[in-house]
Amino acid sequence: MSRKLTMERARGDIDCLSRAGLELETFLEEATTSLRRAVPWVSACLGTSDPATGLLTSDRKYGDLRSVDAHDHEFGLLEYGTSEPTAFNALAKAASPAGGVHLAHAGDVQASGRMRQFMAPHFGFGDEARVVFREGDRTWGALALFRGTDDEPFDEADVVFIASLSAAFARGVRTGMLTRIAGTLPASPGGPAVLIVDRAGRLVQRSAHTAARLAELTGGGLEGDPTSSIGALIGAARRYAAGETRTLPRCRIRSANGQWFVLHASPLSGAGDDRAGEVVITIEEARPPEIVPLVVAAFGLTLRERDVTQLVLQGADTKEIAATLHLSSYTVQDHLKAIFVKAAVRSRRELISRIYFDQYVPRMGAELAPSGWFA
Repeated sequence: MSRKLTMERARGDIDCLSRAGLELETFLEEATTSLRRAVPWVSACLGTSDPATGLLTSDRKYGDLRSVDAHDHEFGLLEYGTSEPTAFNALAKAASPAGGVHLAHAGDVQASGRMRQFMAPHFGFGDEARVVFREGDRTWGALALFRGTDDEPFDEADVVFIASLSAAFARGVRTGMLTRIAGTLPASPGGPAVLIVDRAGRLVQRSAHTAARLAELTGGGLEGDPTSSIGALIGAARRYAAGETRTLPRCRIRSANGQWFVLHASPLSGAGDDRAGEVVITIEEARPPEIVPLVVAAFGLTLRERDVTQLVLQGADTKEIAATLHLSSYTVQDHLKAIFVKAAVRSRRELISRIYFDQYVPRMGAELAPSGWFA
C-alpha cells in the first residue's frame, strides 16, 4: 500500500474515532494505533491540557515509554520552564500546529535543549515530531512521537500529516473528557493541599493532605505520574517570576473518579537568598464558576449557543432568553435543541446536571466545612 493511501486511511479512521463519542482513554489508544500505521514511531507521549492556559493536565505513554514515569517531574519543569520552536506552548501559537526537531534545527537534533538535556540521555531518542490539538483558539492537548538513533528522522511529509490531525485529536479529547460521569464522591480531606518546592525542584514542605490529593489526580492505566503536571506548573511559575510571561499558572484537572481540581502555582519572594526560587503549589476542589466554562467549551457550542446556555444556568425561561438576546422564542428553542444534542441531554434540568458533572448538585444544601466547601 502506498504511503499516501496509508495516511489517508489513517486520517479517516482518526476522524471517525473523534466523532464516535468514545471515552477518552479508548479514543487516545485507538487513535495513536491508527497513527502509527501511517507514521511509525518507537514511543509516543500524549498529554491533555487546560484549554484556557495550555498547561499539562494529564499524560499517557505508548510503546517503549509505557509505564516509564521516573522522569515525569523533570519533563514538566523543562517543557514549561523553557521555550524553543517545538515546545508545546510555541506550537500552540505557531502557524502550523506541528513540528519536527530534526527539521526545525536543520538536522542538528542536539540544538534542541529538550533533546540534548532530556530525551537523548534518558531514553536514547534520535528525533521527535510533535503536534498540538488545536480547535479554534483553544488547545486541548498535544502528542509527541519519537524515533531511535538508527531510525530515519521524521520528514516534512510526516509533520504535514500529523498537523492535519490536530483538529480531530482536539475534538476527540474534548468530547472524551465528558464521557466519564463523576462517581461516588469521597469526603473532603479538609481543604486545599499545599506544596512548596525549592529552586532544585525538591519538595521541602507540604500540607497534611497532599499525598491524598496527588493520589486522586492519578488516573491509572496509561497515565504518567501526576507530578508531571506539578512540574509543568513549577516551570511556568519560574518563567512568570523571570518576567517571561504575565499570567500566574493555573490549570483544571479531572481526577479518576470524575472530580475537578484547580491547581495554582506562584513563586515565593521576600524569604531571603537561601529561599530564592521556591514555588508554592495549591491543589483544591474546583468551584462551579471555574468548571462551567470548560465544560461548555467541551460541548463544542457556537457562541450564540453558549449565550443561551449561560442564561439557562441562570434560570431564565425561553421568553427571558429571547428578550435578553434579541431573538424570537422559536430561535431560542432551535438553539436549545442543538445544545441538547451536543450535550447528550433531553431537558434543561439534565443540561444543568451534565454541566456540573453531578459534582456540585448532590452537595447543595449540605453543611459547609471549616474549609469553606461542602462538608
